[in-house]
Amino acid sequence: MADWTVYAIGFLAQILFSSRMLVQWIISEKNKKVVTPRLFWQLSLLASFLLFVYGWLREDFAIMLGQAITYFVYIRNIQMQGEWQKLPKFLRIFLYIFPVIIIVYGYNNNTYDIDSFFNNENIPLWLLLLGSVAQLIFTFRFVYQWVYSEKKKASSLPFGFWLLSLIGASLILTYAIFRRDPVLFAGHSLGLIVYLRNLFILKNETNGLDEK
Repeated sequence: MADWTVYAIGFLAQILFSSRMLVQWIISEKNKKVVTPRLFWQLSLLASFLLFVYGWLREDFAIMLGQAITYFVYIRNIQMQGEWQKLPKFLRIFLYIFPVIIIVYGYNNNTYDIDSFFNNENIPLWLLLLGSVAQLIFTFRFVYQWVYSEKKKASSLPFGFWLLSLIGASLILTYAIFRRDPVLFAGHSLGLIVYLRNLFILKNETNGLDEK
C-alpha cells in the first residue's frame, strides 16, 4: 500500500481521536464539570479501529498493542451507556472479532511475520521498549477508567484517567519524535492541552465541593 494511503488512515484516526477530546472538552466547559458524552466513546471506537489498521500497515507493535486493549474498553463503555445494542447485530459481531481477523489474515497471507514486529530495522529495541511502555501507560488509563466506572455503575472519566493520559501522551510524544511519526506527534500534541485542562476543571470541582 502506498505511504500516503497509510498516513491518511493514521491521520484520519488521530483526527477522530482529537475530535472526541474536543467534544468532551467543549461539553465539560459548558457544564463546568468533566462530562463523558456518548459521542466520545463512539468516536473512540472508530478511531481505534483505524489506528489499529495503521499500526498493522506500519508493522508497529507499540501502536497495535495499545489499540488492541483499549478497543474493547471503548466497546464496554458504549454498552454501559446503553448504545451497543442499538447497533446492527452483524456490525457488533464484526467489531468484536476485527482485531483477531486482521492479525490472522496478515499472518496466514505472509503480509508480515511475528519477528518483523520485534526486529524492525526502523525501530531499535530501546525505542520499541519506550513506545511499548508509553502505550501501556496510555492504555492503562482506560483499564483504570473501566474498573472505576464498573464500581460506580456509570461511564465516567476520573482524575486518575486524565493524569495517566498526561504521562502516557508525554512519553508517546517522545517516541513519536524519535520514530519520526507525524501521525502520533500531531494527535498527542493536542491531547496534552485537553488533559491538562480537564485536570484543572476537576481540581476546581474538588475545591468547590470542599468549600461547601
